[in-house]
Order: sequence, then C-alpha cells, then structure tokens
Amino acid sequence: MLEELKQRVYEANMLLPKYGLVTFTWGNVSEIDRKSGLFAIKPSGVDYDKLTPDDMVIMDLDGNRVEGKYKPSSDTPTHLELYKAFDRIGGIVHTHSSYATSWAQAGRSIPCYGTTHADYIYGEVPCVRCLTKEEIDNAYETNTGLLIIEEFKRMKKDVEATPCVLCKNHGPFAWGADAHEAVHNAVVLEEVAKMAYRAETINRDIEPAPQELQDKHYYRKHGENAYYGQN
Repeated sequence: MLEELKQRVYEANMLLPKYGLVTFTWGNVSEIDRKSGLFAIKPSGVDYDKLTPDDMVIMDLDGNRVEGKYKPSSDTPTHLELYKAFDRIGGIVHTHSSYATSWAQAGRSIPCYGTTHADYIYGEVPCVRCLTKEEIDNAYETNTGLLIIEEFKRMKKDVEATPCVLCKNHGPFAWGADAHEAVHNAVVLEEVAKMAYRAETINRDIEPAPQELQDKHYYRKHGENAYYGQN
C-alpha cells in the first residue's frame, strides 16, 4: 500500500515541472490514504530531477515521520491541518506558480470573469489574510493551514466547489480527491489567474461573469444533473 501511495505522489510531483508550475524546488504534492491515516509528501528541498518514488516521505496525522530517509516538505504541517479538517480532501498541492502567486502577493482574490474559471471553481478564488507576526513566529506552517480552514468555514466555502486558495504575500494551495486531481486543479488555477490578469489589463472596467452563466457552467459539470462529458 505505501509503495503504491509513494509512486502516485512521486508521479504527481513530477507533473509540477511538466506543467511549468514550479521553479527549482518551489512546490510540493501530497496524498493521503484515509484508511491508514498516512500521507506521502515530497521531501524538502530535493531537486525534481533527482527524485525517486522511494524518496517520498510517509507521515501520520500527528506529524510523525513514519517512513523516509529525508525530512518532509517544510509545508507538511499545512497539508496535515487541511487533511484533518476536510475529510473530502485526498491530495494537496502547493506551488509558487507565477500568476497565481502574483494575485496572492497583491492580496487579491481572483474574480470569476468567464466560463473557464466557472467550469472548475465556483465563485472567486479567495485570498486569505496575511498571518500576524505572532502566527508567523509560532508554528508558521501550521497556522497557514489553520487560517485557510478558518476562512473557508467563515465564508461557508465548499472545498470541493472551491478547490484552491491564495495565501496573501505567499502563494496558492490547491487540492482534490487525490494527488493527480489536486495537480489538475493547480494547473487550472494558474491558467485562470493568467487569464484574469490579462482580462483586467485589456479592460480595466471588467465585471465578473453573470451569475447565471457561472452557475450554468459549474453545474453542468458538477451538479446533480451534470451532463458534460461521457457517462
């Protein structure tokens, strides 16, 4: 079981450079096995071209390293908190992809300007506040996860309908049913961020897409009566 989990997480991590989401080692992917309560994650600071499936680190939900010769990603506590809070999340990705990170650094949520966004993400991509000095100085990565959780609950956001978030002055996190779906959503987020930036550049007075259009595109793929794709 653990070998299969490590293989899946390795393959998902290798998709980050393939899709241009990372520079150097600026990113990580994890996936959890809910039956065992264990998750695999990329080791900290190891070059992608040197990674192997055996390098993936196995962690439990108490933050203990169960298996692996390397230290886990420095963002592991953030992943851990999200897994504990949202049982529908099966995989998580963190990157510093340039367009999504630019919106995060600007402290702006990404409005839904069109159907590409609406097909995958219901409503805007939220940008949560920057952590306080105390939160940064004490358990920074854990507090990043707790802040995302707090804000999603406050905004009554569904983690399946909104599978991504921007952390102000930091960057994006995305998630999904497993590691590969999380990467898929991270790729979509970067494209949405890019298109939103260009749309605002072309038209400074742009407005979000009409709500009825957003609803149509989201629910035709994800709703109870979804009809997009094959049965």
